Amino acid sequence: MEKYIGKSVYKGTAIGPINVLKKRDGIVKRQHIEDVAAELERLEAAKAQAQTQLGALYEKALQEVGEVNAQIFEVHQMMLEDEDYQDAIHSMIETEEVNAEYAVAVTGDNFAEIFANMDDEYMQARSADVKDISNRLIRNLSGEEELDWAHMEPSIIVADDLTPSETVQMDKRKILAFVTVHGSTNSHTAILARMMNIPALIGVPVELDRLHSGTMGIVDGKDAVFCVDPDEAAIAAAREMQARAAEQKRLLANYKGRPSVTKSGRKVNVYANIGSVSDVAYVQENDAEGIGLFRSEFLYLGKTALPDENEQFNAYRQVLQTMGGKKVIIRTLDIGADKNVDYLGLGKEDNPAMGYRAIRICLKQPEVFKTQLRALLRAAKYGNLAIMYPMIISTDEVLRIREIVAEVAAELEREQIPYAIPEQGIMIETPAAVMMSAELAELVDFFSIGTNDLTQYTLAIDRQNEKLDDFYNPHHEAVLRMIQMTIDGAHKAGKWVGICGELGADTTLTERFVEMGIDELSVAPSMVLSVRSKICEME
Repeated sequence: MEKYIGKSVYKGTAIGPINVLKKRDGIVKRQHIEDVAAELERLEAAKAQAQTQLGALYEKALQEVGEVNAQIFEVHQMMLEDEDYQDAIHSMIETEEVNAEYAVAVTGDNFAEIFANMDDEYMQARSADVKDISNRLIRNLSGEEELDWAHMEPSIIVADDLTPSETVQMDKRKILAFVTVHGSTNSHTAILARMMNIPALIGVPVELDRLHSGTMGIVDGKDAVFCVDPDEAAIAAAREMQARAAEQKRLLANYKGRPSVTKSGRKVNVYANIGSVSDVAYVQENDAEGIGLFRSEFLYLGKTALPDENEQFNAYRQVLQTMGGKKVIIRTLDIGADKNVDYLGLGKEDNPAMGYRAIRICLKQPEVFKTQLRALLRAAKYGNLAIMYPMIISTDEVLRIREIVAEVAAELEREQIPYAIPEQGIMIETPAAVMMSAELAELVDFFSIGTNDLTQYTLAIDRQNEKLDDFYNPHHEAVLRMIQMTIDGAHKAGKWVGICGELGADTTLTERFVEMGIDELSVAPSMVLSVRSKICEME
């Protein structure tokens, strides 16, 4: 039995088999080879394996999302056999006597750049496809295993780190816990764990090469311990912890169906944060009164091209219809910083958290923004929708957004497509927005405070930098005063204000937030009943 101590980002206990997610370090080394024929055989074997993988993905997607969405895997199969692409790889192996991984990496980068520089948008989108098939070939050549979600039993996922685009593709039903060697307590892996109500550890000093998938493991989120190949006594202790947690969950279930009202009659809406259509099940299971943050970027991550209007419309409509009249607040595209997609050509930035992201992308690329707004306004006919815009710093941005919304509405009117203009608000996540809250409140219907970003910008701390975890203090009085200033600015204009950041689920602050005058708290679905119980027990 081996024990490793990390940092806990969500408490709880998990017992089950380990699944090790090994990834390349992103750098493919150039190596001289002696046997060119053998290297070409390795390439052909990797290509055949890729074709089999893509065929299986096509069949799976065909069953789950239909033929139109499954066609991307057929496109990848054709691109994999492209004569120019294959000739370039073969030529490099034969003339330069280099390893196949390096030849694929260089060729993939070259072809991706060619596509990215084309004028046609469709051809530009193929840049990401070339990168995808090249990465698949390199994974196969290096022996890197892909997790087979379809046939995998529920497991503890162990990885060096996980990106948002990776987590969004995971089958959440198969995840018992997360364990990562790196990562921040404020990473999106941490947010996902809190939403799913599963334990997660980061900063665990385990050597992935020494771990074997299938080995039994225990994740103790309370004491931040990862146990590999535990003995019977450790398993028995872990089961006892699970039993105590189940009893606590049973007690919280008494708050289902109750309004979130203090003993003195003060009502505070307790909503849930979600990241995909399937997450609505967690909302309903935990009896949230609405959805206070629907992260629409899940439609953009893990893809090779922008989602079209109908794909977005169908997703938004499904959530609204499923919620049956309860409020659903959808945040517009919040890509950038730690959430990147190749097909938008965002490029590398020295300080991405303060760079080209969120509403800045939408205002610079209005065609992307308009497609999403068209889908949202059409979906507004099917439920209680509200839209909120992220990373606002000025009234000029809000006025420009209003102009674009009016343009979209006029387009839909001309095309005689049914639509509605829903409630619209902004996220308060920059000190600039806080200081301008009184003026901004006059232009919108509501505020939602994004405490994760507000904290990092106020304290000048990159929340993705694990070295700064000890300095990251969301309870800092400066942050709390900014929240109070925002509430005051909204209420002065007669507008409601909520919190949708992780701080909203911090029950040590619930009473203070209510005293500040907060109208809504939007939290991970797993925290809804805990927050409600705290509100209900307040005077």
